[in-house]
Amino acid sequence: MYQLKDPMADQNQQQPPFGKKTEQHNDSRRSFLKQSSLLTALALAPPAVVEAAEAQFDEKVAEKFEKVPVTLKINGTEHKLSVEPRVTLLDLLRQQLDLTGTKKGCDYGQCGACTVHVNGERINSCLTFAVMLEGKEITTIEGLANGENLHPMQAAFIKHDGLQCGYCTPGQIMSAIACIQEGHAGSEAEIREYMSGNICRCGAYPNIIKAIEEVKNSGASL
Repeated sequence: MYQLKDPMADQNQQQPPFGKKTEQHNDSRRSFLKQSSLLTALALAPPAVVEAAEAQFDEKVAEKFEKVPVTLKINGTEHKLSVEPRVTLLDLLRQQLDLTGTKKGCDYGQCGACTVHVNGERINSCLTFAVMLEGKEITTIEGLANGENLHPMQAAFIKHDGLQCGYCTPGQIMSAIACIQEGHAGSEAEIREYMSGNICRCGAYPNIIKAIEEVKNSGASL
């Protein structure tokens, strides 16, 4: 007697049993899809995005080889750090030590907003590499006050309203102290000359000069 043949019989027999070969096949398929997706994404990504990704990778590799140890004494506290030779004191203060009182203004040494003291002398921290200051005494605006007691120059700036927006004020105060210590506060004209490296966009110069004159004439210890 003729028997009807199950059309699915041969197909079922040809199906590979579930097991190791099937798992390997699935793993290979997933890997292929992932790689294909990545290549497609890279192909479709704008060149700027690809370049940025490559640059970020290069930065991470460079960090491992380029960082050098440095010990800095900042506001009386010793800090043992690992920094890249190209890092400026300004970026180190703000980004690694969270001392954000020192402001980033022009980043070209032209506005004075980043002024700090190194061994008692004022410098533009945006133009100074951190690794150059090994073993030196660094003072920022955060290191002036004695607890709740303001530094005389800080108090004078508040008294004479020597600020408006306040962004340049930390640098102005640091330069004002140095101006007196350097012996360049003998007259209004001299103060203007030796404070000319600190720009105030708000135009608070007359009040800044009054604050400096008061501190200078008071003979207060700086």
